[in-house]
Amino acid sequence: MEINGKKAVVIGGASGMGRASAELFAERGADVVVLDREGSDGKAVAEGFGGAFYPVDVTDFAGTEETLQTAVDQLGGLHVIVTTAGGGIAKRTMTKSGPHDLESFQSVIDLNLIATFNVSRLAAAHMAKNEPEDEERGVIINTASIAAFEGQIGQVAYTAAKAGIAGMCLTMARDLGSLGIRVLAIAPSLFATGLTQGIPDEFAAALTKDAAFPKRLGRPIEYAKLAAAIVDNPMLNGQCLRLDAGQRFAPK
Repeated sequence: MEINGKKAVVIGGASGMGRASAELFAERGADVVVLDREGSDGKAVAEGFGGAFYPVDVTDFAGTEETLQTAVDQLGGLHVIVTTAGGGIAKRTMTKSGPHDLESFQSVIDLNLIATFNVSRLAAAHMAKNEPEDEERGVIINTASIAAFEGQIGQVAYTAAKAGIAGMCLTMARDLGSLGIRVLAIAPSLFATGLTQGIPDEFAAALTKDAAFPKRLGRPIEYAKLAAAIVDNPMLNGQCLRLDAGQRFAPK
């Protein structure tokens, strides 16, 4: 699918990998709407490339449906959606004080897995209305993590959520194949976003010492370029693609 002239929504587009994706898609000729939290830099980011911004809390599932509808109405359709919103906590399954509480586990699942599925199902409904282009109607790109495959100590909730996102790819792609909608996920390693943005070089080197090459934090634009390549290449489907410089997480 050619990005130029397409309608795209980026959830989590106010910063990091989402921002880089929104900006690259706009640069390549897409009409882009940014969705992110109230109080984020989403409005400034969208204004920077002539797009629109709408605040959203992805854990408000009904509110997300309404906001996505508003974004699609603004665009006049939807061909591509990229979801990068998410987050985690550091808690072990068992500690001296007792077992992992269910409330915080559920909150991580809601923020990452349930919110991603909610966005995906809603996006698919919008994409299904498109006239096909070379038999294709849309592309859904979700964000997993290499923690889905090598979760570290204290990441049990995050690992479960991201593994769910990775696991949905093929099944959802099969579900939507007859509609000409592709579904993929990107599983980044450590990227220069959020808490890791601007950390000292020696700390970054320690975090990435197990990578094959390059031994550094990933850059948001590198995520964005992969997202763009996914849109461009119709043979990419049903996969969770690792973007990790050959890194495998150690237990801790």
